[in-house]
Amino acid sequence: MSIGFHRDKYIEMQSAHIQERRDAIGGKLYLEMGGKLFDDHHASRVLPGFTPDNKIVMLEQIKDEIEIVVCLNAKDIQRQKKRADLQISYEDDVLRLVDVFRERGFLVENIVVTQMDESNQQAQAFIERLQRLGLKVAKHRVIAGYPSDTHRIVSLEGFGVNDYVETSRDLIIVTAPGPGSGKLATCLSQIYHEYQRGKQAGYAKFETFPIWNIPLEHPVNLAYEAATADLDDINVIDPFHLSTYGKQVTSYNRDVEVFPLLKSLLETMAGSCPYASPTDMGVNMAGMCISDDEVVRQASRQEIVRRYFKALVDEQANDLDSTISDRVAIIMSKAGTTVADRRVVAPARELEERTGAPACAMELPDGTIITGKTSELLGCSAAMLLNALKHLAGIDPEIPLLSPRSIEPIQTLKTTHLGSRNPRLHTDEVLIALSVSAGESEDARRALEQLQSLAGCDVHTTTILGTVDEGIFRNLGMLVTCEPKYQRKTLYRKK
Repeated sequence: MSIGFHRDKYIEMQSAHIQERRDAIGGKLYLEMGGKLFDDHHASRVLPGFTPDNKIVMLEQIKDEIEIVVCLNAKDIQRQKKRADLQISYEDDVLRLVDVFRERGFLVENIVVTQMDESNQQAQAFIERLQRLGLKVAKHRVIAGYPSDTHRIVSLEGFGVNDYVETSRDLIIVTAPGPGSGKLATCLSQIYHEYQRGKQAGYAKFETFPIWNIPLEHPVNLAYEAATADLDDINVIDPFHLSTYGKQVTSYNRDVEVFPLLKSLLETMAGSCPYASPTDMGVNMAGMCISDDEVVRQASRQEIVRRYFKALVDEQANDLDSTISDRVAIIMSKAGTTVADRRVVAPARELEERTGAPACAMELPDGTIITGKTSELLGCSAAMLLNALKHLAGIDPEIPLLSPRSIEPIQTLKTTHLGSRNPRLHTDEVLIALSVSAGESEDARRALEQLQSLAGCDVHTTTILGTVDEGIFRNLGMLVTCEPKYQRKTLYRKK
């Protein structure tokens, strides 16, 4: 894979910039973590060379000075919102994040449930669960007029009704499972309460996207807009920065909308605001660490196409209109890309047309396209996976890694004893059968050794994947898109 981002330079520059901001604040710093603090797969896809753990590795250098606070929107609990990349609920991800942070030696004791309404029974039940697990939980309410009515918000009737989060360190990282979790409001509420207690505090934002010092419609920034299309977020020119400095820089609508509140709060509490624009409040060195602009442009265009297919699939799976996919289609046009630029789409579609059954295609690291068709024994995903492993291991494609005799007992088990309507083997069943065969077959052993080579490979399927195949591909690090249709037409489907 071509590298377009300088990881080590980023860690060094970002660390230094955070320390500069801490020195300037002088008191407790609430650092909002834009995007994901851990498992930032979006950044690693659009900035090849950026690793999903970049941010956490950087913060580990000062972990004894940091306390992490995790936010979760009560409304996301109520609607059972899931992380698309991990397919787990936001509640489960809160617990997962706490475990991950603690395993790495970070202090994590506090969870903030934002936009809490006492009638939200699901949220209340989760709060009680968190408390049984020994975590401290603060409730933050919906504040009328937020974020425009600054006089009301910066008062006892506004932030004053929120619980104060007791922290013990001077650098507080505020993070969440995903966007819309109330991180900024939590930071501002805490600053209000700190000053009410006679303590000095400040705010900064550790944001990766949009990247402020590259153009508004650079594919990297457009990919971020595509990723947040369901939130109706858009990238904008920072009007405050333009007015103050006469320079055009990239921001996004929510930061611009809330900046007057931040400015008003700091002026009310501290007597002045150190920031003249939303861009000023950011701590973001990512744009200065792009080492190959063309590489990140191409990676970002591919991400936009992936987001388009994801929107189509979500709309099909949940019986939604085309609002989100239409937004992403517009972004795709701005980026100058189409679905045809995703090399695996055409071969998968062509194979389905030729065979009359679902098909898959994969692009290997060397550019080779591998396909898989549906047969009586194997689903197309499983067939493609076996074909790819044989190619990578240098095994004659005519040599079967699994004999029909080894597959048939598994099919009998599925259909006769486990009640499955589909006798074909899924990817997990194929890998288990291959693992068993590796004890006696040199070819099977060599094929299994190539699994690590599949990370980062693009895949396209002509039907929506089942949860099993989807999970296997995700665990292998493969980048999968699907046509927005099911193999079988039914009204009821397991989620």
